[in-house]
Amino acid sequence: MSTQNDNEVYKQPRKESGHDLKTAASEVRSYVENGAERVGLTNSVCIPDFEFSKYIDHTLLKPEASREEIIRLCNEAKAHRFASVCINPHFVPLCYSLLRATEVKVCTVIGFPLGMTTTKAKAYETHIVCNDGAAEIDMVINIGELKSKNYDIVERDIESVVEAALFKKATVKVIIETALLTDEEKVIASVLAKNAGADFVKTSTGFSKGGATVEDVALMRRAVGQEMGIKAAGGIRDYATAMKLIQHGATRIGASASVKIFKESICQES
Repeated sequence: MSTQNDNEVYKQPRKESGHDLKTAASEVRSYVENGAERVGLTNSVCIPDFEFSKYIDHTLLKPEASREEIIRLCNEAKAHRFASVCINPHFVPLCYSLLRATEVKVCTVIGFPLGMTTTKAKAYETHIVCNDGAAEIDMVINIGELKSKNYDIVERDIESVVEAALFKKATVKVIIETALLTDEEKVIASVLAKNAGADFVKTSTGFSKGGATVEDVALMRRAVGQEMGIKAAGGIRDYATAMKLIQHGATRIGASASVKIFKESICQES
């Protein structure tokens, strides 16, 4: 593990984000002026079973999750070759010890589920969990500042986590909590995540009033283009729903019902 001083994690120089608010505003207007229902959707794709498993972040974020449940989660992820397990920060060392010899990555959450911890706290927590073995970070944006149109603050908040994860080359996914946003805000948040250097933009925490929808995924894909990952999460409980989300732009699926979904995928292909 890195010997970098923990106190240095948020003293790294800020990189140039290339964010141009006028350009972003123009993009936003072009995306949403006719309403989300006018967003073009991608064509359907056929994904083999083995590849489908690599779309799955096997998730257990409930506060009452026991060590036994976390161990079971890791064993299921290994058995089905899922992309990752997504767990709360406390269990990162345990999951890393169980999965370090496998291809399954350890994913954890930062500023979860409200996104309202300080930027320094998010950066510091990111540094700690990366040292503990996390290879993927799902952070929650500052939704209040987004709604206040303080876009520089939101972007810097994301950048702080991206920068803190760099020393371990950890993947950063940005949760924008789509159920709480207007279509315009969804696009703005997605563009800010992209400009801040994040790897993915993610729909939901699963702890708010709504989860992933095909319409939101399509809108987010339109906003960020084809290079950035999109994670759909929240309320995904069957293979048909997961496939619709993938067909319309999702490149990762976060679900607690992953084993059920994967078994349904095998039945669909057989």
